[in-house]
Amino acid sequence: MARRSVLITGCSSGIGYGAAHGMAARGWRVFATCRQAQDCARLRDEGLESFVLDQAEDASIGAALDETLRRTGGTLDALFNNGAFACPGAVEDLPRGALQEIFETNLFGPHELTRRVIPVMRAQGHGRIVNNSSVLGLVGLKWRGAYVATKFAMEGLTDTLRLEMRDTPIDVILIEPGPITSKIRVNSIPHFEKWVDWKASSRAGQYRETLLKRLYEGGNDRFELPASAVTAKLVHALESPRPRPRYQVTVPTRFSGLLRRALSTRALDWVLSKG
Repeated sequence: MARRSVLITGCSSGIGYGAAHGMAARGWRVFATCRQAQDCARLRDEGLESFVLDQAEDASIGAALDETLRRTGGTLDALFNNGAFACPGAVEDLPRGALQEIFETNLFGPHELTRRVIPVMRAQGHGRIVNNSSVLGLVGLKWRGAYVATKFAMEGLTDTLRLEMRDTPIDVILIEPGPITSKIRVNSIPHFEKWVDWKASSRAGQYRETLLKRLYEGGNDRFELPASAVTAKLVHALESPRPRPRYQVTVPTRFSGLLRRALSTRALDWVLSKG
């Protein structure tokens, strides 16, 4: 019997890296994709099947899926849309280009890959599509507007797709992590430096006191969990006979979901403004 197969994006580090190794250890045939060729080479040295998939480029998406299907003989059991990046900054300081760039990778790319995978899964009679969202797909937080916007959009698009796929053999699932050990903060620095002219901002003092310290000095979040916590939810999403529509990871995600349902908008704003 052929091993079950899963295509995972954003595997160079963090959640994607942990998921690729975790699912391979469970016997899945993992296609661990990255944006950079050198990261793919490193993963191949670690025993994974890896090749380039740049979510901002349709040609790269098509080539990666073609390579996956060539290796499997035309089938794919699961897709984990994980790859994403952040571009910190106050919303008023984010130029149009910054939002265009982050939406290309965080939303438009996963959407295009999903559209191309659906006919494969429909033809084979089964499949699971798992989209990696965030606690920031449930609530907004200051300085994170660009990332929040992509994850709110991911939530809405996934919810709609799940409804539309009810008459098909394809399950559509969201994973909503909170703070997870990864390089997303460090990897966001080049995007911040490229797009945000913080010194010219009316909030320059606030940047110095808050965002710059967080970006350049780092530190762990109080409730941060390792990437394996997300992999555990992914295992259930891919292997359970009846997967849940949503899997929340970390205390902040569960707490934020509860607050969003229980509080008025004004009350929720007050709570979030303290974080």
